[in-house]
Amino acid sequence: MKLSEWAKRNGVHYQTAWKWARDGTMPVPVSKTATGRYLVLEQSAEPSGRTVAYCRVSSADQKADLERQAGRVVTAATGIGLTVAEVVTEVGSGLNGRRPKLARLLRDPSVSVIVVEHRDRLARFGLEQLSAALEANGRRIVVIDDAEVDDVEVDADLVRDMTEVLTSFCARLYGRRSATRRAKAALRAAQEVT
Repeated sequence: MKLSEWAKRNGVHYQTAWKWARDGTMPVPVSKTATGRYLVLEQSAEPSGRTVAYCRVSSADQKADLERQAGRVVTAATGIGLTVAEVVTEVGSGLNGRRPKLARLLRDPSVSVIVVEHRDRLARFGLEQLSAALEANGRRIVVIDDAEVDDVEVDADLVRDMTEVLTSFCARLYGRRSATRRAKAALRAAQEVT
């Protein structure tokens, strides 16, 4: 298959895939034709089902990191012997239960393995229960890096998640319009106490 098609299918920018091919760091076998075009050699599909990489960021201002995250996940998955059939990217909080792309993956019985970079990329809470439910159906979740990420990034994500939780609660109590203002006031009050 053409390198551009492989890049599109795996959620990697074409120039990134081209650099990998040029430098010999492609996570899949690739050959260079006499005309200089790179072709990705077809690999046999896993017999037990598809492997899908799931990449998520918390907010739109982090959207640029999705492509880099996808590249890291595909490379790591290939390194442990998994052939990634699809890369799914999503922008949304790890606390948000309404992530349609993740829901589609969880409902799809042909997806046997979901690969994520860090635990919190899939869900902030309840990953153990989610893993157990999938394993009961012969499916599994693979976490590439099970260690916590940079403390500053974790703190920023947790503050953002706490703001979203407070906003959600305030919206139910006081109405949508004043929820954000009241959530910020609650956070300021909590910071003053500490």
